[in-house]
Amino acid sequence: MTLLFTSTAPAAAQTPPSSDDPLAVVVAVEGQDIADRTVVLDPVRAVDLDLTITNTGSTTRSVRLVRVSGEALALDFFTFDTTLPFTVPPRSQVTRSFPLDVRDLDGQAIGLLPTSVELLTEDRVALGSAETVVDVRGSLWSVYGAFGIAMLVLAVVLWSSTLVALARHRLPRNRFRRAMRFLPAGVATGLVAVVSLSVLRLVAPEPEVEIPLVLGAAVVAVLLGFFTPHPAGPAPVRADVTAAPPRPAP
Repeated sequence: MTLLFTSTAPAAAQTPPSSDDPLAVVVAVEGQDIADRTVVLDPVRAVDLDLTITNTGSTTRSVRLVRVSGEALALDFFTFDTTLPFTVPPRSQVTRSFPLDVRDLDGQAIGLLPTSVELLTEDRVALGSAETVVDVRGSLWSVYGAFGIAMLVLAVVLWSSTLVALARHRLPRNRFRRAMRFLPAGVATGLVAVVSLSVLRLVAPEPEVEIPLVLGAAVVAVLLGFFTPHPAGPAPVRADVTAAPPRPAP
């Protein structure tokens, strides 16, 4: 298995590097370039990471630890911190290697996840990072898989309660209020779609995918609620009041 993450800091033409420029980071496994490819992480074995760090600034940068983390929907589903102290002198390049034990991934994630490798200082300040997408061969009952199942159950419950209320004419008569009743079910459906595509290894849950899916499902649900038929209940029964005829005088 091979793994490579690259990150380069943009620099303006004819502009000298600043002392606080981020470090350029290249991360590889087994020394093979897998740029533009999905990386497979199998919890059954550790991986050896090789870091090549370039400091284009004018000051020495001190790295304390390396953090490998995968996230979806702005939530971290796995994080591995490895203490690896070293310094990178100005305008120089340093190479470091270390083994990364990923056995805990089996209970943390499954499917495609955006993953980053960060170099952190003693105070947990990021000095540089590299990003890619990994294919985690974990369990469906991992934290990420259980999160997707919980979202599916929530979506079913929300849709069921909303449609039952519609069938029983219990939704608000105001169209905007009625549309808002459909909104939570739409958001939950969008979250289910994001996680499902990730677990099925079709699309990674990156922001450019997550946001349109969730917003799109929410908009469709709101429109469905807005254009549902008017929840008119049974017509009220009117009492027919007739005046009694006058009684004859004795």
